[in-house]
Amino acid sequence: MASNHSRPKEYLFVDGYNIINAWEKLKALSEISLEMARNELIDIMAEYQHYTDIKVIVVFDAHMVKGNSGKKDMINGVEVVYTKEDETADQFIERTLDSIGRVKRVRVATSDWMEQQVVLGRGGTRISARELEVEIENYKKLIKNKSRKKNQINDLMIGRLDDETIKKLERWRNSEE
Repeated sequence: MASNHSRPKEYLFVDGYNIINAWEKLKALSEISLEMARNELIDIMAEYQHYTDIKVIVVFDAHMVKGNSGKKDMINGVEVVYTKEDETADQFIERTLDSIGRVKRVRVATSDWMEQQVVLGRGGTRISARELEVEIENYKKLIKNKSRKKNQINDLMIGRLDDETIKKLERWRNSEE
């Protein structure tokens, strides 16, 4: 029997262009360079995947690109999918949900109302672009607070000891050796 540890318990599909157009920072970046905006989204999602253990799949529409056969890349551990010609990100997500939706916990990040309805009908749950942005910000704060607390505790422990106590401890440690 295969171990379940290697398979993610939860998947998050991200409708790439939908999120880029919904997040102010990425939208502004996309007006300068769409590629930069895509890379920034992938970086954000790679970090998110790292600290949540949720398998992230970012899907970009390439259905308007003639002769495009679609492609998948792994970038910083995140699966990045460019759909094939005549296939939207929504269609790719729906098709993939059909194969995994009932088995695993699946969320889809999109603010596309029609897509949200389809996701719910296929056994997934939806998260809006705004909700995902808030969730990512909250994780960042949590991580920052954890490392700040750790440093504060270390500083407190050292700060509580006066010079005389530190000297006594060092003499005691040396006499034990």
